[in-house]
Amino acid sequence: MASMSSLKMISSLKLSHSTSTSPLQTQKQLVSSSLSHSFLTKKFNISTTRQFSTSSKNTTTTAFFFNNQKEHQQSSKPGKVQELFVYEMNERDRGSPAYLKLSQKSMNSLGDLVPFSNKLYSGNLEKRIGITAGLCILIQHVPEKKGDRYEAIYSFYFGDYGHISVQGAYLTYQDTYLAVTGGSGIFEGVHGKVKLQQIVFPFKLFYTFYLKGIPDLPDELLGNPVEPSPNVEPSPAAKATQPHASLSNFTN
Repeated sequence: MASMSSLKMISSLKLSHSTSTSPLQTQKQLVSSSLSHSFLTKKFNISTTRQFSTSSKNTTTTAFFFNNQKEHQQSSKPGKVQELFVYEMNERDRGSPAYLKLSQKSMNSLGDLVPFSNKLYSGNLEKRIGITAGLCILIQHVPEKKGDRYEAIYSFYFGDYGHISVQGAYLTYQDTYLAVTGGSGIFEGVHGKVKLQQIVFPFKLFYTFYLKGIPDLPDELLGNPVEPSPNVEPSPAAKATQPHASLSNFTN
């Protein structure tokens, strides 16, 4: 029969064996723990990166819309409006206008074309300043008003100062407004509108430009305008294009 001391030794050995881990198991646990830690670290890093990237995108997007809103608010503010007065005169010496009856009908009809070019004078009629050049397309004949509706696309040329382009409805029986679509020279970046007043169709017209987006106009283009009437005429000096009564290098 085993002694008590022997039983205690056997019990101690069994307990030690059951609670201890073999070197192979320990190595497996270490590898598993390392892999798990590495995976969690990578996952955490990826997650963090994504969160930061998303946050960065959100911040950029917010700033983008904020800047656009600010620019829109600035561009929506009304700019300085400058008035420019101009007379257009057909003096029957430029072969203008030319009527191209593309509709092949006896009366004015849709599709007829009217190319034209007339002389320009300052609003006070003291200076020859250039010419108009453009095209009118007949949109509608209006017999009850004894006139026509055209869609007009043309430009006002002011010699070295550049030009202004306009487009819109041209009615031969009443005043109209056309859009200022752009320009060159001192008129680069211009926008606004122009009022067309028919005085004697198609020989005398008066324009009031309302211009935005450009520096102050030169004095020689300005001046108090002569009130429009069928009897208005340019000054003899302007008509003769004398140096003091015409723009330098005016468009002819």
